[in-house]
Amino acid sequence: MVDTSVTLSGIRLDNPVIPASGTFGYGAEFAELYDINCLGTFSFKGTTQEPRFGNPAPRIAETPGGMLNAVGLQNPGVEKVIAEELPRMRGFFHKPVMANVSGFSIGEYVRTCALLDREEQVGWLEVNISCPNVHGGGMAFGSSPEAAAAVTRAVKAVTGKPVYMKLSPNVTDIAAVARACEEAGADGVSLINTLLAMRIDLKTKKPLLANGTGGLSGPAVFPVAVRMVYQVYEAVSIPIIGMGGVSSAEDVIEMMLAGASAVEVGAANLVNPFACRDIVRDLPGVMEKYGINSLTEIIGGAHHG
Repeated sequence: MVDTSVTLSGIRLDNPVIPASGTFGYGAEFAELYDINCLGTFSFKGTTQEPRFGNPAPRIAETPGGMLNAVGLQNPGVEKVIAEELPRMRGFFHKPVMANVSGFSIGEYVRTCALLDREEQVGWLEVNISCPNVHGGGMAFGSSPEAAAAVTRAVKAVTGKPVYMKLSPNVTDIAAVARACEEAGADGVSLINTLLAMRIDLKTKKPLLANGTGGLSGPAVFPVAVRMVYQVYEAVSIPIIGMGGVSSAEDVIEMMLAGASAVEVGAANLVNPFACRDIVRDLPGVMEKYGINSLTEIIGGAHHG
């Protein structure tokens, strides 16, 4: 029998499949469709200090090989998440969950992470310094090693749980940003977030998204994500959560060979709400097909052969 389990900062996951923040809400809608306890864990909707209504519509558009989104971190704010969403989550998800956090200043990151750090069911904090769909903050902190390190140090000073910094692909050298996060105390890194992109409506002669630009996700970005995970694996010694266009069990294996210890699945959930369940189901068969007995043994395997 194959072993699909992996470990992230001392916490065991039954498998490496993690629905990505922004595509799985707080899990309730998906829990109505299948038992989401089959997942390794999930990264819940990006949470900010204050409630956010997000960007104006239209804020999602299809494109060949993927989709554009500029949702703008719509969420009810950390206090409501703690008071309402986390207690509800305990009723249908019985594993540690990953809390995704965004902010517009270092102080906001610190306050939001400090509050979520106290919550028993939060296993990890995934700190998003890479969102390209909001004005100010977000990607600005992930665009330079110095800014990324500053957020990392500040969050680590107020938290006891593992901190994973979510990195932007919209930089010249993502490995340099990852190294800076590691040196500042990050327990791991998540990559990649969406690629900054745009489409234009030929009839109106204006951008399809009200925000102008948005983030490109889906199968089109998978080769870019694999390349960046591969590069970061050679630059740091902390765990990597790989993501970007993952839509099959084969993609999970490829991402882990590049260096990922676990894998997040994003846009595929919006195309098929059973995508993560199906990947978990298919994973043992794909492992057997390629002679893989344990997923832990293949992490970074493409660097050694």
